[in-house]
Amino acid sequence: MSFSYLCIFCGSSPGKREVYTQGAQALGAHMVEKSISMVFGGGKVGLMGIIADEILTKGGQVVGVIPDFLMKKEVGHTGIQKIHVVDTMHERKQLMSEIADGFVAMPGGFGTLDELAEILTWAQLGLHQKPIGLLNTSGYFDGLLTFMDTMVEEGYLKAENRAMVLVDNDPRKLLEKMAAYSFPEVEKWLNKDQL
Repeated sequence: MSFSYLCIFCGSSPGKREVYTQGAQALGAHMVEKSISMVFGGGKVGLMGIIADEILTKGGQVVGVIPDFLMKKEVGHTGIQKIHVVDTMHERKQLMSEIADGFVAMPGGFGTLDELAEILTWAQLGLHQKPIGLLNTSGYFDGLLTFMDTMVEEGYLKAENRAMVLVDNDPRKLLEKMAAYSFPEVEKWLNKDQL
């Protein structure tokens, strides 16, 4: 599949190591090479601002979606081509998911984890069939991936749903995996007899 828009989930902090900035810039540059526009949470701070600025510098397109209360705190990126100001965080996630053809999570905190978990849940429930990737810069998501494996081992997550999470530390390889991805035909319920 090809992408017109990728939704990027990432931190409003740059993190403590330069490698995270480098990963964001590499992903942004590769997206521009592939003529992929970005939709994101609309912030000018942290990794959000870094990847947006990289895409803008290289001539790419960026669409932001930000709640009004964050825009009023002056964290909205006013240099991007288009910004949607919405009322709530829920509306933000809904609109980003409607615009995007796929999703990539980069390093971040609770907000990134929330966005990733929700979009994975929507996929598991069959509400969308868009690929979901983790840019695992410097092994940032290794602990989370191990926990997902525990979910499978303990009977809380199907292996087929765990396999929806596409992972690479190289932006090019990650987007190749996402482009080649085929959505599994899987029932959400682990054991229908228990219903």
